[in-house]
Amino acid sequence: MAERPVDLRSDTVTRPTAEMRQAMATAEVGDDVFGDDPTVIALEAEVAALFGHEAALFAPSGSMANQIALQLVVPRGGELLAGADAHVVSFELGAGAAISGISSRTWPSAGTGLDVAQIVTMIRPAGYPAAPTRAIAVEQTLGNGGVVGLETLRELRAAADDAGLLLHCDGARIWHAHVADGVPLATYGALFDTLSVCLSKGLGAPIGSLIIGSAARIAEARVIRKRLGGGMRQVGILAAAGSWALRHHIDRLADDHARAHRLAAALEPLGIVDAASVRTNLVLLDLGKATLDAPALTAAAAERGVLITPMHPRVARLVTHLDIDDAGTDKAIDVLGSLLSAR
Repeated sequence: MAERPVDLRSDTVTRPTAEMRQAMATAEVGDDVFGDDPTVIALEAEVAALFGHEAALFAPSGSMANQIALQLVVPRGGELLAGADAHVVSFELGAGAAISGISSRTWPSAGTGLDVAQIVTMIRPAGYPAAPTRAIAVEQTLGNGGVVGLETLRELRAAADDAGLLLHCDGARIWHAHVADGVPLATYGALFDTLSVCLSKGLGAPIGSLIIGSAARIAEARVIRKRLGGGMRQVGILAAAGSWALRHHIDRLADDHARAHRLAAALEPLGIVDAASVRTNLVLLDLGKATLDAPALTAAAAERGVLITPMHPRVARLVTHLDIDDAGTDKAIDVLGSLLSAR
């Protein structure tokens, strides 16, 4: 049997652990459309409590969770502000506009931070002819793995309150921010009107995200989820995997962060990454001065058993996760280092 490649394309490629599979196999289930799947109910209550909110709703994907949340905070014809590389506007196939009638504008990506003063200047009040700004969406962590600092988020919350806006957090990897900075999840939760969190990235569950908010908003979210085709039946089998992940896979994210930093530190002498900027499990390689561009590096690495993602012609991404151990990290360092130093 061929050796399994070292798959650094994303933390979505993880496989359920044996213990997680056992939890799924023995899960008590009901019919979630009828609201009586006990394992789903327990998971939703647990996640809502972790973030200090009243309720949560299980959804099959992060994109659906985000799009449901956006409908909760931006009425049709309203405007959303977000970062230029934000998943909700750049990697969900225009769903906010196509499905929900949401207009959006973006601020330039700012490395590992947010310029709150700049965001404030973008806010448009109600009144013809501009679409009024209704909400701001923030990623935690950012698309480059950076962690938005707590004081910056508090400043943004105050600015949103002053302008009468709602805040949504795309918290697909908020668990990583929690581990990296030690900020309690409930502290993050208190800063946002809605959040989406993912179970199938760093936490290693096979599927699932949750929308978090007030009881009234989550009741509305349940209707929107059904409208979008997200009503599921005996979904407790999947929720059980998420519950296992919450109890066993959050603290171990520190291992993923350490391996990502080791990758970056080993490749830093090649001038393609600043190891000090790697806070979580994402490593972006800037190949601007390298002979190989991102597609060429991706193809060459795959031939040697290391899978990475070309994000742009001159940017490649590496993501550590549950299925990457020290041996896999070492192999990735050897393969990528040899390919980039030999050119």
